[in-house]
Amino acid sequence: MKEKLKIHELTPEILTDLQKKNYADYTVGRYGHCFNGLQKYIEASGIEYYSANVGIDYIRHKFGIIVEGLYGKQPANVRSTIRGLQLLWDYSEYGAKVTKMRPGKRPFECPVAFANDYEAFKEVCIARNYAPMGKTSIFSILQKFLIFLDNAGVNSSNKITKGIIIEFLSSCNGNSTRSIANVISTLRNYLTFLYQDGIIETDLAICLPKVRVTRNAFIPSVWKQEDVKRLLDSIDRHNPRGKRDYAILLLVTRLGLRVSDIRSLRLTELNWNRKILSIIMHKTKQPLELPLLDDIGWAIIDYLKNGRPQTISDCVFIRHKAPYDGFSSNLGKMLGRYMNRAGVKMSGQQHGLHSLRSTLARVMLKNGTPLPVISEALGHQSIQTTSIYLKIDMDGLRNCVIDPEEVCHE
Repeated sequence: MKEKLKIHELTPEILTDLQKKNYADYTVGRYGHCFNGLQKYIEASGIEYYSANVGIDYIRHKFGIIVEGLYGKQPANVRSTIRGLQLLWDYSEYGAKVTKMRPGKRPFECPVAFANDYEAFKEVCIARNYAPMGKTSIFSILQKFLIFLDNAGVNSSNKITKGIIIEFLSSCNGNSTRSIANVISTLRNYLTFLYQDGIIETDLAICLPKVRVTRNAFIPSVWKQEDVKRLLDSIDRHNPRGKRDYAILLLVTRLGLRVSDIRSLRLTELNWNRKILSIIMHKTKQPLELPLLDDIGWAIIDYLKNGRPQTISDCVFIRHKAPYDGFSSNLGKMLGRYMNRAGVKMSGQQHGLHSLRSTLARVMLKNGTPLPVISEALGHQSIQTTSIYLKIDMDGLRNCVIDPEEVCHE
């Protein structure tokens, strides 16, 4: 947390930061108007420093409405002011960190009885260097558990019992086996932490059931080749977003690159002289080199020269709205948009970008590519992971069929 600054000291820094991040002049001016109104209110009220509560009071003063916090659905004029107040709070608390605002999402408020334990556990997770998505999943599960405890009248970590844990797990009925396994794993980590840290006297982790999740028990979803072609043909490559999206989808359909690696792909990882991209994979932390095939290379060049907005970001693919930085989503909406445009229907099947990796694996198997080569190309750490794709190699499976008559005559 940075040293607290007064409003008149904060706002010039924020507006300058917005300009550096290529926000439109209109947007910067709108935030400036919001800050000016807040400054007048603060001066008239004799307030020295800004806080979220000051922002809530300002909303009541300006619009005559009462809000719980700086979130929730509001009329457009109120929402615009709330975005400015959120931005000011984010900057005052965390420094020059202008992020995408999400006014409709209510932040988690930890029950007071568990706040210290929750924060301590978060620090442990951060120290363990968990992947961002892993931490998000852990904290989301834990937040639901703590709210459940609070609603059940549990007012201390030391009052958690085996019975209340079973009740919480029962509330998860209907979730997939893998989802329940994730819940149990998170609870086991948290309860073990509480016990080893001396916060609770009983090791409650040992009462958690074990859930067996069969690895590779599913059949990967794959696309028809004509649907892949229709998908790519549906992209308008005459506009900047189309140039970007076409290059992204080529990286998935032709090279099988993971979404996480596409999002984090840096300009310095494109070696044009050797015609390769060289990355450290986000999932496995292992190096991977893949060829920049001609169609992929030209698509990326077209985007970089004729579609990519000017930005200080070194990500190859960026959002086309200020602050023009890298993606944080799994790009599922982008894929869905082109599926609808191409008329591709995959009802009852997984159809995220990962399914296009599965489709590439099937094509490689059909072409007789050895499994170890496919494993290396897809960035798998183990050939056992790649072997799941044998289930979708129908031609190969037909060759494994045993003729009962031949067996009987042996």
